[in-house]
Amino acid sequence: MQHFPIFLDLADRPVVIAGNGAFALAKMRLLSKTQARLALYAPVPEADLESAAAELAVPLHRRSVEAADLSGAALAYAAHGEAAADARLAGLARAAGVIVNVVDNLEASDFITPAIVDRDPVTIAIGTEGAAPVLARKIKADLEATLPVTLGPLARAGKLFRPHAEALPQGRARRDFWADYYFNTGPLVLAEAGEELLDHALHALLDQHLNAATEPGRVDLVGAGPGDPELMTLKARRLLDGADVVIHDHLVPAAILELARREAIFVGVGKIGFAPSTPQEDINAAMIEHAQAGHRVVRLKGGDASVFGRLDEETEALSAAGIDWSVTPGITAASAAAASIGASLTRRGRNSDLRLLTAHDVSGFADHDWRALARPGAVAAIYMGKRAARFVQGRLLMHGADGQTPVTLVENVSRPDQRIVTSRLDQLPQDIAEAAFAGPVITLFGLAPARAAAVLPALIEEFA
Repeated sequence: MQHFPIFLDLADRPVVIAGNGAFALAKMRLLSKTQARLALYAPVPEADLESAAAELAVPLHRRSVEAADLSGAALAYAAHGEAAADARLAGLARAAGVIVNVVDNLEASDFITPAIVDRDPVTIAIGTEGAAPVLARKIKADLEATLPVTLGPLARAGKLFRPHAEALPQGRARRDFWADYYFNTGPLVLAEAGEELLDHALHALLDQHLNAATEPGRVDLVGAGPGDPELMTLKARRLLDGADVVIHDHLVPAAILELARREAIFVGVGKIGFAPSTPQEDINAAMIEHAQAGHRVVRLKGGDASVFGRLDEETEALSAAGIDWSVTPGITAASAAAASIGASLTRRGRNSDLRLLTAHDVSGFADHDWRALARPGAVAAIYMGKRAARFVQGRLLMHGADGQTPVTLVENVSRPDQRIVTSRLDQLPQDIAEAAFAGPVITLFGLAPARAAAVLPALIEEFA
């Protein structure tokens, strides 16, 4: 991010616009929506510019800008459309300590003016770092069509009411009040009774929330999916957005954590294979402590909470402590890995069952039914199996598995850095060693990428 987006207070602050024609006119019309004290400088203004300045009550100075004109200015716009005149203004502005925008010249500007969706006081700024202004305008048009014009009246009434809402405790009680107003009561009153009754509705809603019993804390155990934020369920995203505390695993990426509120408390309780990890007892204690403090807690787990996520241990601890809880499923890594190679985990005539195995942190791994898994057509998804590859290979070959059985390894499933490596059972350990995986890997035993599977018979027939 080269340009940091901010909203600058221009109330009663001088802003200088120097130039002529369409560039100066567009900036003057835009800035006239603010509370800035505008000053327009144009030695020989075009008729449209002169007329608009009179209409908007913007002082028009029929001369070039001088250094003294920039004293105390918040912003300056060079809108001459002529390089020498724009460069002169930019030099004067910078000498006076004023940041300047040279219209239609990104390299010469200290800041850029974004595309704006105006639902005063709700304002949405859209920027593309100057790379794609046409795209910014398209996004603006889409938002203009989506956002109701009633946002402005709702927000204005809410802004005036904010001192009254301070009667509610900070945190969840106050957020719930405003959510109720903006998403339920406010739009309903505005549609049925009009803007003039919003203040009355706000007072009635505040009384209702002040008299409501304090809701106890709770824990939602949420599957975050394999890593791609777009693969999260709608319910998971809603719960994450409303969380006071997010207790998250190491495998949950930053892109998903960013979907939570900035004010939320984030507690990392990473479990990393063959490395120091947070004890399960500490995780249980953290959930209970925050819930008993009255917080909405989201226990965010990679993939699906019920697949190798120690879900039962956590729900049992919560129940024993008298904490209300619920489970929201997510897409498990095995499903996402199979989807990434276009393969089905089950297929009629090939395999009627599916094995999900973990090669880490589970006692009795050596006691699996390896004979059944070694049968032709068997399919298994092995979690955390990089270090166990040679053991798995030996067990399967010992029980009669074909060394040519396809194995697909998917690293960082569904993430931008996802990597797919194809192998066979008889060369699995070597291929894993050569791949030098750094991220988590799902091993799909018995599955090959669909495209490769479709191409191979054709190649065999061609070269036979």
